[in-house]
Amino acid sequence: MIVSVAKEIKENEYRVALLPFGVYELAKAGHVVLVQKDAGIGAGVTNEEYLEAGAKIVESPAEIFGKADMVLKVKEPLPPEYPLLRKGQILFTYLHLAADKALTAQVRDSGCRAIAYETLQDAQGRLPLLTPMSEVAGRMSIQEGAKYLEKSQGGRGVLLGGVPGVAPAKVLILGGGIVGTGAARVAAGFGADVVILDSNIDRLRYLADVMPANVNVIYSNRHEILRQLPTADLVIGAVLIPGAKAPALVRKEDMSIMQKGAVIVDVAIDQGGCCETSRVTTHSNPTYLVDDVVHYCVGNMPGAVSRTSTSALCNATFPWVLQLANNAKNLEDYARRTPPIAAAINTFDGELTCRAVADSFGWNHSERFE
Repeated sequence: MIVSVAKEIKENEYRVALLPFGVYELAKAGHVVLVQKDAGIGAGVTNEEYLEAGAKIVESPAEIFGKADMVLKVKEPLPPEYPLLRKGQILFTYLHLAADKALTAQVRDSGCRAIAYETLQDAQGRLPLLTPMSEVAGRMSIQEGAKYLEKSQGGRGVLLGGVPGVAPAKVLILGGGIVGTGAARVAAGFGADVVILDSNIDRLRYLADVMPANVNVIYSNRHEILRQLPTADLVIGAVLIPGAKAPALVRKEDMSIMQKGAVIVDVAIDQGGCCETSRVTTHSNPTYLVDDVVHYCVGNMPGAVSRTSTSALCNATFPWVLQLANNAKNLEDYARRTPPIAAAINTFDGELTCRAVADSFGWNHSERFE
């Protein structure tokens, strides 16, 4: 089959969906790999490296999509790419459909077979293709939050770890999953006073055992969130419901009880954000103020550290890329035999097949893979 690697067109997105080692393995398995010119430049991979691995370099997005049986991307299609999608074509990428009704309709109506990294779920309930980027984003959230706490960036003028004789910043993390755990470790390493809120008691017990002494874990509910917000310098939104829109745990009226210059880094923004006041921003214009609270809501945070992110992502996705390529001709049968792929298929030949996405919009969905 023909596997195409598209160059990302989202603003400040420097990752690429396939590295040269993947090209080599696909070619060895008998597949043709097309790579759009300069697709890997932002991640430090040259056209020559792809050519040496066995790829063909093509110029235009129209050719990449037009010739492909399967298109590999990192981020969701943007409006210029909508007309390029076609029925029966496999699209394998991060989709985050629950956050965008118009995108969902476009992808469904194109008839393509859209397979989402973020809903591929293994037998243990883990999300192996979301995990590496969650690890990156969790660590980055503290890095970015520390920067925007600086007075010159609109923040409170607080050093995350404090100094002897001066108290450290308080970091409140909403969610104790992969993002929250990564954020807590980095914040704790800086010496901050860290609180993790989560509603899973078993997860809280685990975190209590493995986290350092300056991390406290507390059961999450509305009352506790309201108790913690007034003293938080930095709030990390790290809530995830697989495939579904993130719940708005911090409401618009809650801004009034937060400290002026406090910072919110809403990592859940790809799924709509867990703060009611969150809206997607970009790396070139990452923040805005609501009631003097700084909001950082960049929708592709890991794209800023593209070399690290691309390697981490491709290490996780490539085994699935190869399996999909080898089974593409009988994708429906393969998906029925392979539950992670069935869970990852969000649209199929004009049908919306992901229940969580459909529920986000109150739409019907197909039970083809249930």
